[in-house]
Amino acid sequence: MFQDGKEIEKILSALGEHLDEMNAAIPELVVCGGSALNVLGLVRRATKDVDVVAFTERNSTGKIHLKKAEPFPPELSNASQKVARDFDLPEKWLNPGPTSAVDFGLPEGLMERVETKRFGKRLIVHFLSRYDQICFKLYAAVDQGMGKHYSDLLALEPVSEELEKAARWSMTHDVSESFRQIIKDLLRHMGYEDVTERL
Repeated sequence: MFQDGKEIEKILSALGEHLDEMNAAIPELVVCGGSALNVLGLVRRATKDVDVVAFTERNSTGKIHLKKAEPFPPELSNASQKVARDFDLPEKWLNPGPTSAVDFGLPEGLMERVETKRFGKRLIVHFLSRYDQICFKLYAAVDQGMGKHYSDLLALEPVSEELEKAARWSMTHDVSESFRQIIKDLLRHMGYEDVTERL
């Protein structure tokens, strides 16, 4: 269990050291969830893992393309297991749990908003911005019910415009009328009646 951003950065630095020792060439990581919120100082709470939503690829012109973060390259899996052993962490402390979001499309302009940190020579991590976290947290709160995602969403203090955009993005991942109604009910519960009327 990670208690704050500094602890998460310490673990990622250890991961970077192992990758450097292995002379490993791995894709850049795009990270969301509680670990990203902590590292960026947006929310401070304990979190059990680091969620990798995507890997980056660059074409011949240098343009970034995002792809699903599974399977992990063998070097990344091996290095993460060494870190788990060294720090007594769960085996899957680094995981691609939310990467299915890539199939449905990530928020437009996501890579223009990330905050990027380098850990060692080979590990580059892009942490999702506040706005993109609002998108993910709204979707997760609707999909999984009240809990940490809803608490994180409130802590991010979104404004109406952000929630409307996040809701419209979320509805591209589930186009059912029942999902749309749950989003509207949640937003109404949060006090954003103006947003529900525009959806």
